[in-house]
Amino acid sequence: MRFSFPKLPGRLNALLITSFLAFQAGATTLPSGASEVASVEGITEYRLSNGLRVLLAPDASKPTTTVNMTYLVGSRQENYGQTGMAHLLEHMLFKGTPTIRNALGEFSRRGLQANGSTSTDRTNYFASFASDPDTLKWYLGWQADAMINSLIAKEDLDSEMTVVRNEMESGENNPFRVLMQKMQAAAYQWHSYGKSTIGARTDVENVDVGQLRAFYHQYYQPDNAVLIVSGKFDPQATLNAISDTLGKLPKPQRTLPPEYTVEPVQDGERAVTLRRAGGTPLVAAMYHIPAAGSPDYIPFDLAATILSDTPSGRLYHALVPTKLAAGVFGFTMDQHDPGVGMFGAQLQPGMDQDKALKTLTTTLESLREKPFTQAELDRARSKWLTSWQQLYADPEQIGVALSEAIAGGDWRLLFLMRDQVRQAKLEDVQRIATQYLIPSNRTEGRYIPTEKPQRAPLLQRPDLTETLKDYKGDPNFKQTDAFDPSPANIDALTQRSSLDLPNGAVQLALLPKDTRGGRVQAELLIHFGDAESLRGQRINAAAVADLLERGTSTLSRQEIQDRFDAMQAEVSFSGADTDLTVAMSAAGDQLPALIGLVLDVVRNASFPQAEVEEYQRQTLTSIRSAMTEPTSLASRALARQNNPWPADDVRYVPTFDESLAQTEQIQRDALVAFHKRFYGAGAIKFSAVGDFQADAVKQALTTGLNGWQKAPAYTRLSKPYRDIKAENFDIETPDKANAFYISRMPLKIQDTNPDYPALYLANFLLGTSETSRLWNRVRETEGLSYNVRSNLSVSSYEPTASWTVYAIYAPENRDRLETAITEELARAVKDGFTSEEIKDGIAALLNYRKLSRAQDSVLASAWISYLDRGRTFEWSAQIDEKIAALTPDAVNAALRKYLQPSAFSTAVAGDFAKHKKTP
Repeated sequence: MRFSFPKLPGRLNALLITSFLAFQAGATTLPSGASEVASVEGITEYRLSNGLRVLLAPDASKPTTTVNMTYLVGSRQENYGQTGMAHLLEHMLFKGTPTIRNALGEFSRRGLQANGSTSTDRTNYFASFASDPDTLKWYLGWQADAMINSLIAKEDLDSEMTVVRNEMESGENNPFRVLMQKMQAAAYQWHSYGKSTIGARTDVENVDVGQLRAFYHQYYQPDNAVLIVSGKFDPQATLNAISDTLGKLPKPQRTLPPEYTVEPVQDGERAVTLRRAGGTPLVAAMYHIPAAGSPDYIPFDLAATILSDTPSGRLYHALVPTKLAAGVFGFTMDQHDPGVGMFGAQLQPGMDQDKALKTLTTTLESLREKPFTQAELDRARSKWLTSWQQLYADPEQIGVALSEAIAGGDWRLLFLMRDQVRQAKLEDVQRIATQYLIPSNRTEGRYIPTEKPQRAPLLQRPDLTETLKDYKGDPNFKQTDAFDPSPANIDALTQRSSLDLPNGAVQLALLPKDTRGGRVQAELLIHFGDAESLRGQRINAAAVADLLERGTSTLSRQEIQDRFDAMQAEVSFSGADTDLTVAMSAAGDQLPALIGLVLDVVRNASFPQAEVEEYQRQTLTSIRSAMTEPTSLASRALARQNNPWPADDVRYVPTFDESLAQTEQIQRDALVAFHKRFYGAGAIKFSAVGDFQADAVKQALTTGLNGWQKAPAYTRLSKPYRDIKAENFDIETPDKANAFYISRMPLKIQDTNPDYPALYLANFLLGTSETSRLWNRVRETEGLSYNVRSNLSVSSYEPTASWTVYAIYAPENRDRLETAITEELARAVKDGFTSEEIKDGIAALLNYRKLSRAQDSVLASAWISYLDRGRTFEWSAQIDEKIAALTPDAVNAALRKYLQPSAFSTAVAGDFAKHKKTP
């Protein structure tokens, strides 16, 4: 469970939206009492007689179904003394009804990926699963049961309270989140948007269970909810199932209370200063902006992109190259009522915060003197639509997308906003940004008296009825064919071959298939060098990969990014040691051109001096921030424990101080020399999954690699098993509300070992699923952690592996958490798992694996991995068969053979000194 947080800077600052094809109108017989309300681009809305709204978005391109129940209640509806109730109820509904006492456990047993989230305007509960009408009907039955029969029991509330506090404390570790919360509180005088969704700690801890039940009965009703079903399902059968479950709930008799609070126009600059330990300096400015349904929202959102994008944005150019900041960000909040836009910058210690903040606000508020250009708008529009297309290809995101649009006022906003982006005019973007980006509408770090303050226009909630009366959406959509994600079908459809070139072969795995929006996921892997040739090159190997797209001999960083945007492509470069990986997503007809551009960038990177210096500043800032974070400190302690390599070996794990020193010593000449020596052809693998032409891809690779030098001979870096003596690490992180626990033991096993499938399932039952031993004990029974898991990592190349257990928790609960984990490990070894646990675990694990194979990006990455290991998806099928055949004796024998609680090394990081008891 989680509370929703606003869109983050950069590429994530886009609507999580997608579109689906529905069945033809009139193809179904409506159940008694149901009526069709509206249909846009294949998504059809129905209304039941009890007031429940239903959105159906069938799509057979992936064999998965996603169900999302959105309640139109969030922190906006909470009164003083009730803050956090909506989020607390999100947790409580999973605690159970008289017939189902542990909903998350039931979901896990049935192979559903389920969760919930709360925002200012809505609460939703969602689940994805391998398409199955029985599972769908069962889940609809649970939704109906939870809507009217949730116990909201005092004992459940008490057990969940520590979990909710732990989630609250986890957010308190993030300086940006806390700063934003304080700024919102200052920006809003009366409206509930000024309150944090997770609520005031005192309100949550002292919540009256009777008031909580009353809140539940008032808002969790059919007429205040929208059910969304997307993916592969039968529309007629699903409508009937909805009618037989949720449709039988009575129509509410109560009337929802009116909302009449309107935030007045801000009449002067407001200031917030936050002082906490750790992190890096931030400066920010927040402005009131129109609601999501307002015709002015999208023009402002585009303006925000023009201002805050990296590297094209005005804030970036004003602050980063001038060394006033290490990085910038900006985003808008698309809310039901008028929301806010926030812009800011992250600084290195020692940078002038006053000067940075002054430059930030001056850049934002000088649009009259420096109007936007058409080129800036076109670039922002392209970025927005690229993100739209990227998510348009993923059917499983429809519930999230529609849920956010519903919260903003109407589900059809999802498409209307896209149309508004397409049609946005420069003069409108300029006019609207100028109206709201003014000093008196700003909340930041100071107050400045103003003799004649300029006022922003009065903001009101928009009426969408007339706007959407005849809206039909984009007629140009096409239905995709169903795809069978079985290993045998994946192998049969994938074209595996070797592209034999003069400078070395390229191993290929190409899987053409229909996808939503004609998208394709691709991955390129380049190997080079060995442990000896790369000695002393660890920092250069990482920096070269990170800096590839910062410029070539013929293209600037901005030009590269603009070409990616023009292709509606998402590209990420990552690399270290002997590897470079490039992940790509684009429209299928653009993939050949994208391959050519990517190979040009990889071959001809120029490492401009200014970009190298910016990279150093950003990396140093990131390292310094990690040096105060419990998760980073504890994880690094264990990583360094298993660190036998000398300091000049690329496998060596440095200290944070060593990382700082090495980053400060990065030199452009060394990067150029590394690139020239190691980057080349000879050991390359490429995979693609989606809507593309295989011959065109092969030609693009042939052309792009023509004449490239051969890289130094590649040899995989071995990381053999080491018998590590168990050790404990205690790390103090002052003033951090949340602590981190991580424990790990080495194992001598390879994934070809006959014990591997049994050990794989044993880990799933121990701490991976929501019915696992650790989850039930630590989270459900004792309420000590928001997230506790175990992870088994096993090599395919050599007999080496590790078993890891981790959890977040409040520092004062350290002893209880460590005792609970220790006891559960010992109980697993002593008693083993029951036959029922193993039977349910096998079914759930196989469903999760099937769901994973339905994701195109997963398939593309898996093919690269299989090419590297000389495998096909027959390997996946064999693992499935071995899991299905497991017996309790086999699983428990493997568990007892390998799990040795005394062999775990443990690192804990938190503010423990603050909570030590005085003798």
